[in-house]
Amino acid sequence: MTVRIGVEEEFHIVEVETGLLVPRADSLLAQLPGPTFTTELQQATVESNSGVHTSLDDLYRDVTSTRRRLDATATGHGLAVVSAGTVPLARTADIRPTAGRRYRRMVEEYRMVADEQLICGTHVHVDAPDRDLAVRTMCAVSPWLPVLLALSASSPFWLGADTGYASWRTMVWQRWPTAGPVGCFANAAEYDATVQGLIDSGVISDPGMIYTDIRPSAHQPTLELRICDACPRAATVVLVAGLFRALVTEAAERPGLACGGRHEWLRAASWRAARSGLEGTLLDPRTRRAAPAPQVVRGLLAHVRPALEAAGDWQTVRDLAEQALMDGSAAHRMRRTAAEEDLLACTDLAVAETRGDVERRRRPVAGRTGPVPSVQLPAEDTSGSRPARTRPPVTRR
Repeated sequence: MTVRIGVEEEFHIVEVETGLLVPRADSLLAQLPGPTFTTELQQATVESNSGVHTSLDDLYRDVTSTRRRLDATATGHGLAVVSAGTVPLARTADIRPTAGRRYRRMVEEYRMVADEQLICGTHVHVDAPDRDLAVRTMCAVSPWLPVLLALSASSPFWLGADTGYASWRTMVWQRWPTAGPVGCFANAAEYDATVQGLIDSGVISDPGMIYTDIRPSAHQPTLELRICDACPRAATVVLVAGLFRALVTEAAERPGLACGGRHEWLRAASWRAARSGLEGTLLDPRTRRAAPAPQVVRGLLAHVRPALEAAGDWQTVRDLAEQALMDGSAAHRMRRTAAEEDLLACTDLAVAETRGDVERRRRPVAGRTGPVPSVQLPAEDTSGSRPARTRPPVTRR
C-alpha cells in the first residue's frame, strides 16, 4: 500500500506596489477557510494545509488549487503572496506578531530571534502509524535531508541584501534552541522523554517548539520534514514530497545508511546545502566528502529508486529532479533576476512562480536566452502580470 503524504506551506504577504513584506494575514484569513489556511507567528505569514494524498499528481493539484485561492484573495487587497524562504524586501520594524498567548510568550522570551522570524518553510508529512519505527527512521533518513534543503533553497536575500547563501532562512532558523539535526533514539518513549525534558527546562513551552529537521508529529501519526525552504514552484514541493516519502519508506523497509550519531557532520552538511543550493558542492552522505550537487542528487535518486518504483513515482520524481538541476535552484533564479534587473523584479519572479506562471516574461535583457521548458504536470490556471514600479537596487553583505 502506498504511504500517504500531505504538505504545509508557509507564504509571505507582500504589497504589490512596493514588494515590501506587510503584516496583513488577518485580512486574508478573514476571507479564507480554516483549517486549510491558518496563522503563523508573524502577521506577514499565512500557512496552508493540504489534504492527505497517495498520488503525487493529486498532491500537485491540491497545492496549486490552494495557491490560486490564496493568490486571488491577496489580489483583492492589493497584495501578493510569495512561497520562498525569505522575500528580498522587508523591514523588521514594519512587522507585528499574531495575537495570542503562545505567540506573545515566544516574542517575549526569544526577543530578536522571534522578531526576525520573517521566514517561510515547506513541511511534508508522511504517514507513520508505528511511532517507534518513525523515531528510529529519523536517524536513517537524516543524512539525506540536506539534499532536500538544496533542492528547495529559495532565500538568497535578507532585508534588501544579498547574503551569499542559497538558503539564508536556514541560518535564521537555526538560531532557535531546538533547530538542527534531530539526534538518534531507540524508540518513541526515549524521544518523548527528551522532549519533555526540554519543556521541563523552561527553554521551550510545548512539543510544537521542537524545530528539528525532522520530527514525529505531536498531533498526527506522521513523520514531518521541516528542513526545507518554502518553494516558489509547486513542482518543487511535489519533488521534495516524493523524495521524502521514498526516503522514509526505504529506511523502514531496508535499514541501511544512518547518521551514526555524528551530528556535527549533519550540521555541516546542512550548512553546505544552505550555502550552495544546487549551484556548488554538497556533502555526499555515502562518502561524507564534497561532491558536485548534481552527483549527490542523482545519488539520492539511485538510493530511493526501489521505493519510488514501488509507489509509481519513479518517472515523475526523476524528471522533476533533472528539471530542477537544469533550471537551478530558486535562489539561483532569484539572484540572476536581481542581477539582470533589481530586487523588485526578483520579488515579481517569486510571486509569479508561486502563482504558477513559471515562465514569467521579464524586460528584455541583451544576450538573454529564452526560458527552459518545464516538466509537464497537470495544468493550472495563471493570472496576469503585475505593473512596473520604482525598483530598489541590490546591496551585498
